Amino acid sequence: MTSAANPTPECTVFFLPGLGLDAGSADAVAAAADPRLRVVGIDLLDRGRAASLDDLADTALERIAAEADGGPFLVCGHSLGGKVAARVMARLLAGTEPVFGLAGAVLLAPSPPTPEPMPDDKRAEMLATAQGEHLSREEAEAFIASNVAAPLSDALHEAAVDAVVRQPASAWRDWLTAGSREDASALVGTLDLPVVVLAGDDDDALGADAQPELVSKTYPRARVERMPGVGHLLPYEAPERVAAVLAETWDAIREGAPIVPAEWGRVLASTRVDVAVRRALANRALADDRTRAPRALTPAQVQTLRALSALLVPQGDGGTIDLALRVDALLAAGSGDGWRTAGVPSDRVAYGLGLDTVASLWPRDVQDQKDAIVSLMTDGVIAYGMTADAFRSWFEDARNDLLRVWLSHPASLARIGFDGFAIGGTGAEPAGWATIAPGEREPWEPAELGESIDDTKEDAA
Repeated sequence: MTSAANPTPECTVFFLPGLGLDAGSADAVAAAADPRLRVVGIDLLDRGRAASLDDLADTALERIAAEADGGPFLVCGHSLGGKVAARVMARLLAGTEPVFGLAGAVLLAPSPPTPEPMPDDKRAEMLATAQGEHLSREEAEAFIASNVAAPLSDALHEAAVDAVVRQPASAWRDWLTAGSREDASALVGTLDLPVVVLAGDDDDALGADAQPELVSKTYPRARVERMPGVGHLLPYEAPERVAAVLAETWDAIREGAPIVPAEWGRVLASTRVDVAVRRALANRALADDRTRAPRALTPAQVQTLRALSALLVPQGDGGTIDLALRVDALLAAGSGDGWRTAGVPSDRVAYGLGLDTVASLWPRDVQDQKDAIVSLMTDGVIAYGMTADAFRSWFEDARNDLLRVWLSHPASLARIGFDGFAIGGTGAEPAGWATIAPGEREPWEPAELGESIDDTKEDAA
């Protein structure tokens, strides 16, 4: 049961632990977490295998799929778990996994997709302690002491030591000899999503000084935050700050993008949805980077297009799509609809000319702006390099582009109640509908779309 004091979680955090640690390393973070966040710790090494990054990603994705509720989620990866997180997120955004809802990540001293920068003597020292089935308690205590900036509280120290002792030493050996050395940068590629990286000042190889260079190629949006007086074990050394950053990251995402309802997320994760469709919608669901420099238009032209889009395609309360920046990306990629009226320049040129013209006559009063839009739609205007008729044609195309970009977002599809994307599927036969009738839905469709066909039959019986 939920209440005002215990609200229904808005977002899940899947926590991927570091070497030697387990799902319990998320406990202190979960205890300090904002009640809007559900923190789920995942065991990565309990199977004793860590030689392949994809093997670890398989384990993580299997458990994420079992715990996902269809709603938005963040990935929080620590150390080894940070490297696994990169591969997990790449596969989620590729649409190959039966999971939907990735919104961003908070990474804690993450190991990079490239080979981990570990000194040879340190690697040899760690291998020497992992020759049996498990590390001894003394070895575990030495490992914890060497990775923190200051002693942990008794409770956290015991929890960390117990976790290290529980982990199979075979996973340590796999990671030190193979997994940490793997160069997965080609598999991961560039992950253009909201990411915050936390790193301790007292962590040598994966600390605050090293992280900016380690993450820059993989995460173009990454913000690195230094953690003074913190070593490598951030989930134990600074759980309150980790929890606070998770909440801050979620707030920024929630304010910067519309949220896909969980029931629709479950449909998108199902076998009814083709991999290519899931890939496209997973990437469209990510919050826009509103600080990104335009690629085809000038910053002033983007601002004019934003002003137009706010009146032409009002999105209501909550997070909104940056339609202008997405149209700019389409123009830069040359991926318009291919239609151009005679006398209108190419899309990229026409947008520049048209938006400069709009800016030159754009009034300050909102009602005057609405009147100006009506006039531009009906009468057009003689623009720089375009006749009034050509301008009117371009303005019609621009309105269509803005609406098309809005409608392509999965939250917009949910908002208008369109689930026609769920007719491809990954099975042997294409998916479809058994019955189409007004006010009825099939059991797999979101409940808001009508009365379930099965329920109708039960009522009739």
